[in-house]
Amino acid sequence: MTPTTHSLLICIDDTDDIGTKGTGEIAQEIAMIVSEGQLSRCAFVTRHQLLVHPDIAYTSHNSAMCFQIRTRLSLAQAKTLAIAHIKQQMAAVADPGLAIIDLHQAFDETALIEFGLAAKQQVTTKANAYQVAADAGVDLSEHGGTGDGVIGALAGLGLRLFGNDGRVKGQLLTQQVGQIYSVAQLIETTGVDRVIDAKDNALALTELVMVTGKLKAVYRQHQNSILVMPLAGQWVNADKQLLKTY
Repeated sequence: MTPTTHSLLICIDDTDDIGTKGTGEIAQEIAMIVSEGQLSRCAFVTRHQLLVHPDIAYTSHNSAMCFQIRTRLSLAQAKTLAIAHIKQQMAAVADPGLAIIDLHQAFDETALIEFGLAAKQQVTTKANAYQVAADAGVDLSEHGGTGDGVIGALAGLGLRLFGNDGRVKGQLLTQQVGQIYSVAQLIETTGVDRVIDAKDNALALTELVMVTGKLKAVYRQHQNSILVMPLAGQWVNADKQLLKTY
C-alpha cells in the first residue's frame, strides 16, 4: 500500500535573538527534517511582516516564517519533530510559537486570513490567537518564554494562505549580478513561477531583465514571483527599498 502523503502548512515565530540563528533558517531546517530530506518544490519559506509597535515584543522586524511541506508524516509526528528542533535551536530569551494545519483537512481559511491581515495593522493577544486557532481548526502551541510567538505563527499561517503577502527567503543567482536575462531564462534558471511588476502584472517571456544587486522573490497570487521595476528604460529586479514593502 502506498503511504499517505500529507500536505502541511507550518509557521513559526519568535525563536531567535540578535546574534543567534534566525527564525527563517530554523524554519528551513524543520522543513528538511519533516520532509525526511525530500523537499518538494512548495517547501520554500515565506517571511511575513507583522505590525511593529511598542506593545509588541520582537527581535528585529516582527516577522513570521511559513512553509508548505509534503510528507509521509502525520501532523502529530511533524509537530513532534518541529518542537524538538525549535527547543534545540531557539535562543534562550525567545518566546516561540508553532502553528500547523493539514491542508487536506477542514479548516476555516477565511478566519485565518482575517487574523493574519489584522496582525499587520493592530495589536492582538495570545488569548485571541488561541481562540481563533481553536475555532479555525489550527494546531497552535507555544514552546518557551511568554509563548507570545503563537500570535505571529498563527498570523503567518493566515498570510501564507492569503497568497499575496511576504518575501521568499533566500537569494537567487548570487553569481550573476550585472547580466541580462529574458523572463523565460529567469524562470528556467531560478525555478520561480513568473516575473512581475509592482502592479502584479506578469511580464512576457521575451521581456529582458538586468539583474542588479540581490535577486529575491516575493509571494504574490499564490506564486513564487521575481519582482522587477523600470530603471533607465529597462527592467531591473526590485531593490531593497521596494522589497521592504512586501
